[in-house]
Amino acid sequence: MTTVFVLNGPNLNLLGGREPEVYGTATLADVERLCRQTAGELGLTVDFRQSNREGELVDWLQEAGAAVAAGAGIGAVLNPAAYSHTSIALPDAIEGARLPVVEVHISNVYEREPFRHHSYVSAVAAGVVVGFGVIGYQLAIRGLHQLRGS
Repeated sequence: MTTVFVLNGPNLNLLGGREPEVYGTATLADVERLCRQTAGELGLTVDFRQSNREGELVDWLQEAGAAVAAGAGIGAVLNPAAYSHTSIALPDAIEGARLPVVEVHISNVYEREPFRHHSYVSAVAAGVVVGFGVIGYQLAIRGLHQLRGS
């Protein structure tokens, strides 16, 4: 079965308790269940991960790129969280691995502080889903599936 990677950046392990007025009350486990359900409907499996460390995310992006190159994956749904606005390493890894990525953000970053209005990842992403809450992950998986012609 073909895999979609769902990779989550820093502090997303705090979902459900962290700023529920911004991120809602769904936990990361709820997001994982939603992703597995959506992927299953499309005949995909999910490799779901979260890290607070940039280097670990880089490793996972490269791993996902290798899976896509081998025909075992369709790409990654990436919520880079705060690394969106600070990391050059993440877009470099995406480009270097030739990884199709859909960037997702739970909140509408354009309604928030100005520093959140720019994402280094967006420039190398196939698509961006912003502000739909956790259903943005569903939209991203479906979008990536459609883009890949799976």
